[in-house]
Amino acid sequence: MLEKLQLWLQGVLTQVSTKSELAKAARYSLARWKALTRYVDDGRIEIDNSAAERALRGVALGRGNYLFMGSNAGGERAASMYSLIETAKLNGLDPEAYLRDVLQRIADHPVNRIDELLPWAIATQQWLPCAA
Repeated sequence: MLEKLQLWLQGVLTQVSTKSELAKAARYSLARWKALTRYVDDGRIEIDNSAAERALRGVALGRGNYLFMGSNAGGERAASMYSLIETAKLNGLDPEAYLRDVLQRIADHPVNRIDELLPWAIATQQWLPCAA
């Protein structure tokens, strides 16, 4: 089905105006074809990003409250924290326990091995209780 879709998209480009919305959509899809179909070769990859969108729903709903974080740097810090919290949840970790553990250890942790403290690395090591 994906091969047929790819052929159809290529055919669209030969049949419609290059400025048409359909041509733009076809070019967009074909330019990202490898990324769009990566899930076929790796069963761990979801076909869509619904889980990520659901995880960020709370941030989107509260966006009006987060407009005034004090500064751009404050907003960037808040975004980083939201990202860590939601990534911890997606990896089956209790976000509070995850952050507590990382904050207690980060000062003594080598900076060139900081990736060891990311939620997916900690989840594979099963250091923390899972979220219920």
